Amino acid sequence: MTSAFFRLAPGRDAQSEQYLPQSSAGSGWGSGHMRGMAVSGALARATEKTVEELGRQDLQPVRWTLDLFRPAVMKPSVTSTTVVREGRRLCLVDAVLSQGGEAVARASALYLSPTVTPEGMVWASAYSPQPPPEDYSAGSAERLYYSDGAGWSLPADAQQNGDRKQIWQFAIPVVEGEQLTAFQMAASVADAANVIINLGSAGLEFINADVTLALARLPEGLELGLAALDRAEQHGISVGTGLVFDRVGVVGSVTVSAVGNARRAVDLRGFGQGDGAAPLTNSSAAT
Repeated sequence: MTSAFFRLAPGRDAQSEQYLPQSSAGSGWGSGHMRGMAVSGALARATEKTVEELGRQDLQPVRWTLDLFRPAVMKPSVTSTTVVREGRRLCLVDAVLSQGGEAVARASALYLSPTVTPEGMVWASAYSPQPPPEDYSAGSAERLYYSDGAGWSLPADAQQNGDRKQIWQFAIPVVEGEQLTAFQMAASVADAANVIINLGSAGLEFINADVTLALARLPEGLELGLAALDRAEQHGISVGTGLVFDRVGVVGSVTVSAVGNARRAVDLRGFGQGDGAAPLTNSSAAT
């Protein structure tokens, strides 16, 4: 498991927690910038704690919307939450991440109470993305990349082409010393939808301003995949949709809006590689 995005500043109570970013929180967009996965993970943790404090174990998260409206930097951060509405079958919570007294990102989480599935037949997509084989090893890399026609690869060998993409993300804890939850995992990985939607032959030339995650259920295990489903782009504005899946099947969908940023395009080969990552191998084939 990769080191956590943050550690908590010592000597603070739960109401005034301060997140201190670690190297895993660094962005490929520029030195000193914080990646959206870290921002989303911190806000998801704050939202989840708020719902827990309400004593609502009957609820599950089904929609997560993140707005990245100012650059988050590698500096101490704090989160705050507001319960917008709590009802018998739902809870809506807003969260804000601030740095130096200024809000840089916000999120909204909708929790619903599960019920019995109706008996009527309803249409469902036949497209079902497949995870990498369980006996694949990626060493210390935090994710694998997939491109149609090329298969799964490490970041260093990621195919930067015009084909449809997938990623398979391994766990990155949000806070050092805390167990990562399934919701925190899903919320943080959702920001990587920009990669599957907008990674092309010249690298990642679009920076996302938002992400919306919808979950029919929480993922099982702390590995999660994203697969590009659809994309539209005009005049440097891109919108795209992807599927979120684990080793059991599809758990939900993700959408992302992005704007062209070609002058600072990111070459993802090597980003997220980790230190001393081993080659991607299939252990049964190797033996």
